[in-house]
Amino acid sequence: MTTTSLRKLTIGTLGLAFIGAGINHFLNPRPYLTMMPPWVPDPEKTNLLAGAAEVAGGLGLLVPALRRPAGIGLLALLAAVFPANVQVARHGWPGMDIPNWALWARLPAQPVLMGVVWWAAVRRTKREERERVEQQLQAPLSASSSGVATRSRSAAATPDQTA
Repeated sequence: MTTTSLRKLTIGTLGLAFIGAGINHFLNPRPYLTMMPPWVPDPEKTNLLAGAAEVAGGLGLLVPALRRPAGIGLLALLAAVFPANVQVARHGWPGMDIPNWALWARLPAQPVLMGVVWWAAVRRTKREERERVEQQLQAPLSASSSGVATRSRSAAATPDQTA
């Protein structure tokens, strides 16, 4: 499997996983509400906001033009919900029958997931970076007052070309 196909597979998997998890915030809010630290304001609205952000981020991953901003948003979301994972590791997860060691194991899994999101959606491949730089280096065309596109002054003709 090539890196490109692995990246595409990862993007698709992440997109569907975030969409599914986000929808679950609406269909089954109890687990999310019980894991929130007590200092989180308005847990019900916070849960709905997190669910909407997961759905939007997951959908964004599936749209190439939105992939990078969606990935950045998902990284922010994953960082924002990390305190909830700390909360359940320290105090248990009410209503969930999960061993304490597994709750602690979730903590290092979160940065790993963030790394996967960054690798698949945020970082630019060498080809993408090269294309971006080439686009920036091309002399921009600007419209003259007559409406004809001309090269900018930085791409003006040299004296021996005007003779």
